[in-house]
Amino acid sequence: MATLTVLGLLAVVLAGGAFAAGNPEVAALQVGLRGRGLYTGTVDGVLGPGTESAVRRFQRRAGLPANGVPGVRTRRALGRYGKRAPLGGRPLVLSMRGWDVAALQFALAWHGFPSGTFDGDFGSHTYEALRRFQVREGITADGMAGPETFAALRGPIPRSPLRMARPLIGPIGDAFGPRGNRFHAGLDFPAPKGAAVGAARAGQVEFAGWGGSSWGNLVVIAHGDGVRTLYAHLSRMAVKPGKNVGSGSTIGYVGSSGRATGPHLHFEVTVRGANVDPLSTF
Repeated sequence: MATLTVLGLLAVVLAGGAFAAGNPEVAALQVGLRGRGLYTGTVDGVLGPGTESAVRRFQRRAGLPANGVPGVRTRRALGRYGKRAPLGGRPLVLSMRGWDVAALQFALAWHGFPSGTFDGDFGSHTYEALRRFQVREGITADGMAGPETFAALRGPIPRSPLRMARPLIGPIGDAFGPRGNRFHAGLDFPAPKGAAVGAARAGQVEFAGWGGSSWGNLVVIAHGDGVRTLYAHLSRMAVKPGKNVGSGSTIGYVGSSGRATGPHLHFEVTVRGANVDPLSTF
């Protein structure tokens, strides 16, 4: 009953409402608590025992009743950061900082445009992610979050209009979604080096080569309807740009090229530039 009470109060206090897989306002709270060394869990926007416990510890430190509910007094105790709640209360532009910026970063990530660390700082990465989101939504791409942007962020997260096959048979390591204080935009398939990677759907190879230090050897396939799949960290590639491939045909081999701690396939699905959860396409 206590948990239900806290959840009910949060709905009023934060004015956030439900989100795809977490509440941006709760995520902003978690960012604020992380900044004070009180929350070490994932910034997932989900109210759970770890977040409530961190709120209580903060309240005790601030000399407030330790009820686990981030009300007005608790937010004020967070200083300037806490006064910037909720998202939508002011236009957001470069160099701003606060609760609402952290909520914006979280909402953008779930809409397919992660911007790096959830930190409440409106820097260049958040600016670029916001502009790409605005382009996709047909909003003036000025890098400023205003009423149109906030309204679009309240809409459903993107989904793929096409079904995919698994590019690799085996267990899934890191899933799509928040990971620590960042966002993982794809699926990781741990597998032995040299395991064959198949195209998730028929399409045409757009890119096959070195994708930079983050991606390593990378293949990108276009499938139509604005849908693309990305296959990263390959040990080597088996296709060239312009080649038409069938579903399941080998396009490369598992490796650990680029920024990888061990052999695995990093797999992404994008729809008109927005990352979507690959699991929703299988």
